[in-house]
Amino acid sequence: MENKLKLYGFNNLTKSLSFNIYDVCYARTPKAQLDYIAYVDEVYNSERITDIMTHLTNMIGAQVLSISRQDYDPQGASATFLIADDTMIPAGGSETVAHLDKSHVTVHTYPEYHPDTNIATFRVDIDVATCGKITPLTALDYLIGSFDSDIITMDYRVRGFTRNLDGEKIFIDHDITSIQNYIDEATLDKYDVIDVNVYQANMFHTKMLIKEIELQNYLFNTDVRELSPRSRLDISNALRREMIEIFSGRNVFGNVSFSD
Repeated sequence: MENKLKLYGFNNLTKSLSFNIYDVCYARTPKAQLDYIAYVDEVYNSERITDIMTHLTNMIGAQVLSISRQDYDPQGASATFLIADDTMIPAGGSETVAHLDKSHVTVHTYPEYHPDTNIATFRVDIDVATCGKITPLTALDYLIGSFDSDIITMDYRVRGFTRNLDGEKIFIDHDITSIQNYIDEATLDKYDVIDVNVYQANMFHTKMLIKEIELQNYLFNTDVRELSPRSRLDISNALRREMIEIFSGRNVFGNVSFSD
């Protein structure tokens, strides 16, 4: 959303988005669990997440100043971008702007599983901090679509202030009542969504849980037709339990029933 405020000097507002996604999968055997981790590690290696974050940076109207990326043993990857609002890029793109350390993008991946449950979970943590007129909220639909997002948690905060030409402090420069304002309706329809917002502090929190489970999409190296009806129901319930526990932030005790 374009900033139309007439400001005195540079826009000093800092806009920070913490974005976490979880992809849940059923891996039937110990070998399938290890194969799933290897698959995720290959598909979402540091080169792939660098490509995703480069596109994100372009979408929000920022400039990439430098990139650091790393793949880890036994699994996982990370990437860090130093970025800047284009109003802070001098003619000729002087390298001195690399000292702007308050605009950055960081990404970390965490594939994991437990051998007793046959459930494997892939987590991606993305943090985007920008200063100036740009906001990372404009890229939310792209981020959600770039990963298999079963559970999503987002925190957005605007900090600091800037001044208009009359010297009046401006504590937020864009309209927002919820992070949901920046997510497409077709995307929201696929999730159960809750908000916890503190408007006085310009703090916004949104959690999303996928509504429908198409079991075949959650089976790694297994065809749903190989499973008995009872096994299908048990696996669906195990997947739903995993999702609910991540979404709620607590362990679920007792049975979790799955319904189509």
